[in-house]
Amino acid sequence: MRAVLLAGGLGTRLRPLTCDRPKPMVPILNRPIAAHILQLLQRHGYQEILATLYYHPETIQQYFQQGQDWGVDLRYVLEADRPLGTAGSVKNLAGQLRETFLVASGDCLSDFDLTAALAWHRQQQAIATVILATVDQPLEFGCVVCDRQQRIIRLIEKPDASELISDTVNSGFYILEPEALDYLPLDEPSDFATHLLPRLLAAGEVVTGYVDQGYWCDIGNRQAYQRAQLDALLGRVQLQADHPEWQPGIYVGEGSTIASSAQLEPPLWIGRHCQIGEEVQLKAGTVIGDESRVEAGACLDRAVIWNRVQIGQRSHLEGCVLADGVRLERHVQIHEGAVIGSGCRLQEEAQVQAEVRIWPRKQVEAGAIVNLNLIWATSARRRLFSDGGVRGIANVDITPEFAVKLGVAYGSTLPPGSSVTVSRDQRSISQMVTRSLIAGLMSAGITIRNLEAAAVPIARSMLARLPVVGGIHVRLDPLWPTHVLIEFLDREGLTVDRALERRIEAAFFQEDLRRVPMQDLGTMITVSETLPLYRQLFCDRLDRDLLLRSPNRIVIDYAYAVSGAVLPLLLSEFGCDAVVLNASLRQQPPTEIERQSLLAQMGQVVSAIKANCGVQVAANGERFTLVDEQGVALDQEQLTVLMAEICWLRRPGGTVVVPMTSSSAVEQAAWRYQGRVHRCRPTPTALMAACRNLPDVILGGSGELGFIFPELHAGFDAMFGIARLMEGLDRQSRSLSQWVESLPSIAHRHLTLSCPRNLLGTLMRQLLESHHPDRLNFQEGLRIHGDRSDQWLLVLPDASYPLIHLYANAQDHHWVEQTLGTYQQQIEQFVATTQNF
Repeated sequence: MRAVLLAGGLGTRLRPLTCDRPKPMVPILNRPIAAHILQLLQRHGYQEILATLYYHPETIQQYFQQGQDWGVDLRYVLEADRPLGTAGSVKNLAGQLRETFLVASGDCLSDFDLTAALAWHRQQQAIATVILATVDQPLEFGCVVCDRQQRIIRLIEKPDASELISDTVNSGFYILEPEALDYLPLDEPSDFATHLLPRLLAAGEVVTGYVDQGYWCDIGNRQAYQRAQLDALLGRVQLQADHPEWQPGIYVGEGSTIASSAQLEPPLWIGRHCQIGEEVQLKAGTVIGDESRVEAGACLDRAVIWNRVQIGQRSHLEGCVLADGVRLERHVQIHEGAVIGSGCRLQEEAQVQAEVRIWPRKQVEAGAIVNLNLIWATSARRRLFSDGGVRGIANVDITPEFAVKLGVAYGSTLPPGSSVTVSRDQRSISQMVTRSLIAGLMSAGITIRNLEAAAVPIARSMLARLPVVGGIHVRLDPLWPTHVLIEFLDREGLTVDRALERRIEAAFFQEDLRRVPMQDLGTMITVSETLPLYRQLFCDRLDRDLLLRSPNRIVIDYAYAVSGAVLPLLLSEFGCDAVVLNASLRQQPPTEIERQSLLAQMGQVVSAIKANCGVQVAANGERFTLVDEQGVALDQEQLTVLMAEICWLRRPGGTVVVPMTSSSAVEQAAWRYQGRVHRCRPTPTALMAACRNLPDVILGGSGELGFIFPELHAGFDAMFGIARLMEGLDRQSRSLSQWVESLPSIAHRHLTLSCPRNLLGTLMRQLLESHHPDRLNFQEGLRIHGDRSDQWLLVLPDASYPLIHLYANAQDHHWVEQTLGTYQQQIEQFVATTQNF
């Protein structure tokens, strides 16, 4: 049998351990990951191995030679010019793969039953079989959904929590027939999960998933690497140990000496020719490579030490990793999660704080405290971005130091000399953060076009009208008044895609930051024509004659969030009398209770002065709440349907994009105007992307998230939404309350429940399996349909928090309440039972 070993991995997230070696050469129990995979292949009858190499190929070639010491015939294929991806590198070997073959990832640790997987593949007569693993945390992997015959029906690459519907993931092991490679172009980058498998599924080929219950760990980051070491020590994965068991749970290589006063706590692994000094403490989970020395009084707790490392007297190491040739002098402290690259020297009494990484061959002076990643926080972030941008507690998580580094990281992903816009709301914290971002961007050689204080809609609209590649907007987070939100925008004003977010995160966490010479520093240009440009854009898209014929009176409440309001000036050009309330700036925004009180007061003013309506503007000009002429506030679903009808009245037949969580009243309204409705994920990013990509979109959004008018710009815009509302009222001979009364009526309710992240995948799979496929739709979340077409329940995991959302919809209010109660009880019982177990 023949197998392909994918061994070209860069191991970016494992740096600095992979600065001078490819990821498959990172050791587990002092033997490279690739060696463990070769032994697995050999045990299951794979004798001919083709290894694809790209990064530091000589390291693998020198270590394994021709494979004779491993019982296999090993040959190498180098990707000389550029990485071709997992599938692209295999495609180039098509001429050598004439029979069924296996593809094995060299980046993971596993003891899969490859023989059983091959038998399954042949029994199913599949063109491709993906070996699947079941994991507690599937968000970082490619999630795979199979039908009852284990045929793959959907692939979700690294899903958000809101997309999660299974806990089975792609392990990186594939069994393929040679003809599967016919679906790939030659000598072009491609991957199995994103290119080959979707093409096979689209062509109707049989692609199966084989769930192996054996051990599997994708060694994608430092945490997974250390977990794999401990699992190997505890025997959770079947590996071929090459050291004898000196004492129960303690493995010692030949030639090693251990002082009698040393304290050893199993499980432990000590390599060949090591020296363990007097009164040394080696605690459970510690792994020491060959030819290393631990001097008197040192304490190692769950430390992973590679070859030829020297640990000085009384040094203390906790949960850290030290690569080859590191030298620590006496009294050095290295804390949890720190990683020291090969050849580093740390002089006496140096300290390396938690989660800090030091690149190879660096020196740390005596007594120095190294804290390079996060100065004030106690631990590093797993991700910078949540949906919509980077958010954190003002001046705690989002500090000037953090913002400078974030600015450099963003600038490092852009070509030197590029220009970006920077804008903010009017609060002091936003001004501070913006200035820090500007400093970081300029240090990376980026030119700043400073829009200064501007509402989000205005800032977004400027991106397409200025010579820039992107932009940043800083404001108080609309969801969390103690938090700052930093939004990154593309050249069209849309929130940047996940690919750019990952590049920014990689530059930030891996310290891969560009510092340009003084003569190449960026400059800053203040843009003064922002408001005139937006005004022209705004006014050109409204029916001036219609608005002037029927002047409206409107009450606008700014809820102490803005100084110098723009909207009344814009509306005055159309004869609209705007009465403005609370248009002064408070550094601390009103609480939800205060906002509701202000809304009630505005309703009283609307009724008293006989205005046509009132609006409360929020989210730095992106959202608004509407009150009718009687002072009654519309709920979010009513506002969604109302705005849709206003836009369809102006352009019948157009497409309206709404979140999947919106009620089916939108579809009923669409029927009145021959309109179309498209549903998407309930996030601002997804809504903006859908409005840009779909044809003939006249409106996007909802009362909860705000509204997008693609004819204006790519983002949410409450100001234009209010003007369009005024225009819509002028087209009708009825009041706002009468219009609301005529809207389709649907019972629609939302319920939020707690669910730990490690249970989300299993819960979603159980819900999926407990219903007939004809009643399910899982393109986004899990939608369970009732007996009538208007009856459905949407189960949607939260993208940021350990929560799960239930949305019930029907004409029948009783069905909604009963369905929510049933599923609430089922989910709460599952969480309680599983946690207790």
